[in-house]
Formats: sequence, C-alpha cells, structure tokens
Amino acid sequence: MGMQAEQIRTGGDRNFGYLCADEATGEAFAVDSSYSPKVLVDAARQRGWRLVHAFCTHGHGDHTNGNAEFERLTGLRVLLFGDRDARTGIEVAHGASFPLGEGSISIIHTPGHTPDSICILAGDVLFTGDTLFVGKVGGTWSEADARLEYRSLHERLMTLPSGTNVFPGHDYGIAPVSTIGHEKITNPFLLQSDVEAFVDLKNNWAAYKKAHGIS
Repeated sequence: MGMQAEQIRTGGDRNFGYLCADEATGEAFAVDSSYSPKVLVDAARQRGWRLVHAFCTHGHGDHTNGNAEFERLTGLRVLLFGDRDARTGIEVAHGASFPLGEGSISIIHTPGHTPDSICILAGDVLFTGDTLFVGKVGGTWSEADARLEYRSLHERLMTLPSGTNVFPGHDYGIAPVSTIGHEKITNPFLLQSDVEAFVDLKNNWAAYKKAHGIS
C-alpha cells in the first residue's frame, strides 16, 4: 500500500489544491485548498478519507485565502512554515515529519519564490507549490531570491528519486503532473549548467519563451 493523491482545480490563476491519503488507513491531508476549501473537504468525505492534517505551501493569498473556511469546516489548523501543530507539537520546519497512517509526511523547506515556501513529500508524492512547475519554476523578484531558489531546487528537490511524482501549485505546464526525473531532463531552468545561467534565464525568460514557443 502507498499514498494516493487527488489533484483538484480550485480556481484562481489555474490553482491546484490536493488531497493525499494513506491507502491502508484512509488518513489524509490537504494542501492549498485556496479558493475551494469545501470542494476538498467534500471530496475527502466522498472517498471515505479522514483528514488529519492540512498545509499551505507558502503564504501568498491565492494559496491561503480559503484557510479560515477550511478550518471552520474541519476543525483542523492549516499549517504554514514555522507553525507548530498544537495536537502533535511538531513544527513545520525543514526535515520535520508528521505521522500519516502507516507512513509519514516530510517537510522540505524550499525558499526562493517566498522565504516560507515548502514542498511536502509523502511516499513518492511531492507537492511543490510554487517552487517547481511542470517545465518551469516559481517566480522570484530579486537575484538573491533566484539564487536561493536554485539551491532549493538542486540541493533539496533534484536529490529525490527520479520516480518521485511532482504535483505543482498551478497548471502552468504542458501537463498537470510530472516526475523529478522528467523535470531533470526537460525543464529549461533545471538544464542550466550553473546558478549564473539559471539567473540569466530568469532575467530573459520572456524572450526564451517566445523563441521556443512556450506559453
């Protein structure tokens, strides 16, 4: 048995929200319910899953705007980086592990897009928020942030097994899901030889997209 992920379109700017359940026990968690908290709660109920955790991948409003409603519907606190879960005493920090059925949820701090960006790993399922998209990466607003994002991507995500499934925060790519292995060999940003080339591509992304027919 393993983890089962459910991808849900939540509205906004092609936002994705997620449910992920331990197949053996039906214990589940939610990620980025954003514009559609009730949709996620209802979907979990329909599948017979019991929500025991909820997370946001970062603090931007298009990911957090449904948190209050989600909390009202479930009684769970939606956790962001730096928060401490009152029930378990576990802080959302890099390397933290939250119990889920017969498995666990691992927190990966991936600053760059925002200082509080996290990715969430459960089995071979990785929720990347706005850190990694299919064929793209999260926007940054300074060279320092871009360099930080490069380190997050290469030191914390590209070191995961190639078969790890990538579930991004937005439907910005040519497909809604990917794998770490596929992104390594196809994502223009991950193909750059070093951080300088990565930053240069970010600075010239509009021209690159036009030249390569990327929408």
